[in-house]
Amino acid sequence: MNHIDFDRKPPQRTRSWLVAATLLTAGIIIGFVIASDLGWLPIGHAVPDSASVAPSPPVARPVSTAPQPVLGGGNQTFVDIAKSVKPAVVNIYATKSGRSEGSGAAPFDDPLFRKFFGDEFFRKFEHPKERKERGLGSGVIVESNGLIITNNHVVGKADEIRVTLSDKREFKAKLIGTDPKTDVAVVKIDATGLPTVALADSDKLEVGEFVLAVGNPFGLTQTVTLGIVSALGRAAGIAEYEDFIQTDAAINPGNSGGALVNVRGELVGINTAIFSQSGGNMGIGFAVPSNMAQSIMGQLVQTGKVVRGWLGVSIQELTPELASQFGITETKGVLVSDVMDESPAKKAGFERADVIVEYDGKPMDTPTHLRNAVAQTPVGKKVTIKFIRDKKPKTLDLTIVEQPKSMSQNGEDDGGESVTPTGVLSSVDVRDLTQELASRYGLKSSERGVVIVRVKPGSTAEELGVREGDIVLEVNRQTVTSVKVFERIAGKLSKDQAVLLLLKRQGRTIYLTLRP
Repeated sequence: MNHIDFDRKPPQRTRSWLVAATLLTAGIIIGFVIASDLGWLPIGHAVPDSASVAPSPPVARPVSTAPQPVLGGGNQTFVDIAKSVKPAVVNIYATKSGRSEGSGAAPFDDPLFRKFFGDEFFRKFEHPKERKERGLGSGVIVESNGLIITNNHVVGKADEIRVTLSDKREFKAKLIGTDPKTDVAVVKIDATGLPTVALADSDKLEVGEFVLAVGNPFGLTQTVTLGIVSALGRAAGIAEYEDFIQTDAAINPGNSGGALVNVRGELVGINTAIFSQSGGNMGIGFAVPSNMAQSIMGQLVQTGKVVRGWLGVSIQELTPELASQFGITETKGVLVSDVMDESPAKKAGFERADVIVEYDGKPMDTPTHLRNAVAQTPVGKKVTIKFIRDKKPKTLDLTIVEQPKSMSQNGEDDGGESVTPTGVLSSVDVRDLTQELASRYGLKSSERGVVIVRVKPGSTAEELGVREGDIVLEVNRQTVTSVKVFERIAGKLSKDQAVLLLLKRQGRTIYLTLRP
């Protein structure tokens, strides 16, 4: 009969194996302990908080009088920023009253009832009814006496504005002023001793810096998201004057007017818009730079309106094609496509085809930068402008004046017939501008030049941006006053020759290069 003897000792070979295994296990444990103390283990090793990756405070930031948060290392940095900024970010509820047609009775609005009785029957009972549109946004307290920056599209058309603070107190706000051209607005509540966010110098912001967006997306109060500055100087077609900070910090509906802050807890931008195909965040948000917002706020508080500087030039981007036409090796600068009569630029001696490379000590790379710089220049200030003319650097000084309400120009009348150009312009048909054509294309009959009446579909001209209704002012720097002049110039072009066109479109002049 088989049985198990628990008192029997194991064989000698088994005892040797157990001893070896025990010694090996002990050696491994001791090795791990030593390696851990020396910091050799890449997995599961706790790195001290002071060694964690965290952004360094930007260098040369302007000194603010407001108290700055004491930032720790690692995640504690963002915790401190959030604690410092959140109390100064508010909810804004904007209400607009209106009237809509309708009876207000649900059965009367039912399509089955209307189909049975007919619209005429119900029309006897219908009357306008009151309706209210409510908007939700955010705002940033920038002065302890209750001054708040937000967006124009949040409060611009509101009949009533209410502000809720982080401590749940609610105030009725007064609209100080709005500026639709930058989408900035200022409101004020009757309170004192409020927490604020210090304004940073947004001109010193750099791509790649960490930023936090603080606001109330979808009504979810005191929400903080983290990202970086992904681009600067963006124009998104939202406002007339744009110099947006682009960020991937999540910005959603309701974040408009909220704070975009740097790692020092300073305000670098006012969250304004998102680029989205779904209505939600897709990693591209836009914020008005704090310098622009501060300039607009100052004028709205002092005068209730915004006054912008005016130079008096039409400008466009200097593309590689245009640069080669003007004999310029680099595309740095802004091309002057027209100089307006009686403007500071005209009086100072600027000419069409000048390339502005520096304005008031700052390099100018895009038309957006120059437009914003001129607009923010105080009226009456004398500025120095560096530019290139005929491949030679030049400098002019002039005094900026207030931007006029109307900047239209007058010209002369021509009359004539159709013509078919040759060479690279063979896909374009033009006519002398008549009253009939002016009416058709919404132009002034006093405009000078010839009007384009047809652009061949799929042609190089169409692909490069020539449009029906454009007025041709110049071909290869030669002035066009009639069809005959246009025909004479076009007839001298070879089939492989590039053409530089100066066009007038919707009151603006632009250069286009057509290459075969």
